[in-house]
Amino acid sequence: MASLGSAAQTAPDANKAHHGPALKTQTPVTLNFVNADIEAVTRAIGVMMDKQFVIDPRVKGTITLYSEQPVTVQEAYLNYLAGLRGLGFTVVEAGGLLKVVPEADAKLQAGTVAVDQSGQRGDLVLTQIFRLNHENANNMVTVLRPLITPNNTINANPGNNSLVITDYADNLKRIAHIIAAMDTPATTDIEVVPLKHAVASDLAALVQKLSDGSSGATPAPGAAAAAGGTSNGVSVLADPRNNSLILRAPNAARLASMRAIVDKLDQPGVDAAGNVHVVYLKNAEASKIAAVLRAAFATTGSGAGAATSAGNATGSAASTTNTFAPTSSTSTNSSGTSSNGMASSVKAVSASPAPSTGGFVQADPASNSLVITAPEPQYRQIRAVIDQLDGRRAQVYVESMIVKVNVTKMGQFGVQWQTLLGTVAAGTNFGTGSGNIVNASAAIAGGATTAQAAVTAGVPGGLNLGAIAKVGHYTTLGALANFLQTETGANVLSTPNLVALDGEEAQIVVGQNVPFVTGSYSTTSTTGTVNPFQTIERQDVGLTLKIRSQIGEGGTIRMTVYQENSSVVAGSTTSSGPTTDKSAIQTSVTVNDGEILVLGGLMQDEYDDADNSVPGLASLPLVGNLFKSVSRTRIKTNLMVFLRPIIVRNSKTLDDLTLDRYEVIRASQKDAQTVPQNQPFIPNLDNPVVDATPQPMPRPGPMDAGAGKPAEQR
Repeated sequence: MASLGSAAQTAPDANKAHHGPALKTQTPVTLNFVNADIEAVTRAIGVMMDKQFVIDPRVKGTITLYSEQPVTVQEAYLNYLAGLRGLGFTVVEAGGLLKVVPEADAKLQAGTVAVDQSGQRGDLVLTQIFRLNHENANNMVTVLRPLITPNNTINANPGNNSLVITDYADNLKRIAHIIAAMDTPATTDIEVVPLKHAVASDLAALVQKLSDGSSGATPAPGAAAAAGGTSNGVSVLADPRNNSLILRAPNAARLASMRAIVDKLDQPGVDAAGNVHVVYLKNAEASKIAAVLRAAFATTGSGAGAATSAGNATGSAASTTNTFAPTSSTSTNSSGTSSNGMASSVKAVSASPAPSTGGFVQADPASNSLVITAPEPQYRQIRAVIDQLDGRRAQVYVESMIVKVNVTKMGQFGVQWQTLLGTVAAGTNFGTGSGNIVNASAAIAGGATTAQAAVTAGVPGGLNLGAIAKVGHYTTLGALANFLQTETGANVLSTPNLVALDGEEAQIVVGQNVPFVTGSYSTTSTTGTVNPFQTIERQDVGLTLKIRSQIGEGGTIRMTVYQENSSVVAGSTTSSGPTTDKSAIQTSVTVNDGEILVLGGLMQDEYDDADNSVPGLASLPLVGNLFKSVSRTRIKTNLMVFLRPIIVRNSKTLDDLTLDRYEVIRASQKDAQTVPQNQPFIPNLDNPVVDATPQPMPRPGPMDAGAGKPAEQR
């Protein structure tokens, strides 16, 4: 039995005077529904609230609602929502209607959308949007997802860094408080601490380790700020411009602790080495940096003047030029021996240079460090320059494609004949070599059989029709007709790839080392023996690509390129050596990162037409073909060179490029090779294929990084 009674009884006249929606929503009620049908209770709640409810057909069952004391209509409605939630149903508001639906469908039918704040209460399902100011939306999803009811949703919009949550109104209020507490700036305090005695770059690593307990290596210095680090909300950066530390911490207490550490470390030290300082470089080459420093501070120290000349001697190797030198060569004698061995365009890796001497800045290539002899004020200036020069240099990966297409078409037709009529001889002959009927007849008349003579003379290619004539005791050719059409093509595709540091030269050579005779002479010994002698120069013949790249502002790349494609012409070798066919490009270009640039190309179309004929007779219809020889030749050549540079600024980009090339070559091997068939007595050996994608080697841990160096230099 279900009943609904009013706890506040009013006089009959008052009931007649006050009626309508205002009275219904303000009059306290007492709930007493025991195992009542959900549809009936919903209609009663709708009458009290003067709102229309729509019940989903899937909502079935009974509900129990009761109150010991009179409650307001709003409190009765909240009790009704709580009872529905316990049965797996809920109410959503859409288009002014209140729908009673299963909880699983509420997130799809909820029409109420609130931004930042919502005035709704109870177990009503609605959608609310939270805009985040500091915290990342994707990170908040991981934290809040366990707090969302199973049938409702939470999504992040990275575009405007906001959260979209559909859930019960009471739960959304709790989530709003959690978001407000977590959406705060990651760091609250920052301070710039100028140093009086220590060097900012040296002190940054120590302060970072002592502040957060980290023992890892600090990042390499950049051009704008020197070495520093960040961990656990604490970051320390060095500013070499004014020799100061930039401290940042999540709270004031942590910042004060860091400031105390800096004050204790920034003390004048005991200079037992007599103004001698050792600086370990992280990225740059010590010999090059030493030459730059000696030149930059040539007039600031007493020992700088003497160091200038020494610096030029030790640092000259660092200077480079954008003009590519020709391929080195080596002279050999006729036997092919040489004291230097075979010449090559790619130089071998040189041994480590010896430490430089002279001047106030010395380079130790073995440890890649600088030894600086200077007083403390000058050392600070030098150290500020070192921090800006010793940054990690980017690399440039260059993909190149060289395409050469060569098509040759040739056709020839000719008729030659010779006859002897009594004392009169007549005939025609065209061409040279074995293709000439007179030369072929002379070869046949040399005494060999006809078949052997034809092979020896080298009968022209194509269709040959001939007539044999007997002259005395000799067999000769009376007539020879030749028909030939030739079509040849070549498609050469080369894709050399190079990677080099910014500003450094890279080259690749794929080809042969061919000898060329450069001179010869002979000597006569005392015994009269003649000793011939030849000088030979070896040169690389094949594909050569040399590139020097310089990264500019905005991702532009300035490239100096030299590309050469050469080959030995078949059948052209003489006593002086072979003849080579060569095409080369040398240019300087600017291209954006990742874009494809065509350097240049050769498009050549040659046509040769040769007609050998007997005047007058060759122009006769039909019969004139017996008195002429015609040949046509057309050669089309197309050569194009393409480049695509890619800037590699971090190890991840380099790993992605390496693995991509690795998978390409592995797929090419698998596609090109076929598995041999099993043989009874021969074992089936697998084709060689590179291993699957290799896993990266583990990076050294904190104990291995910078082993053997002072802690402040690691």
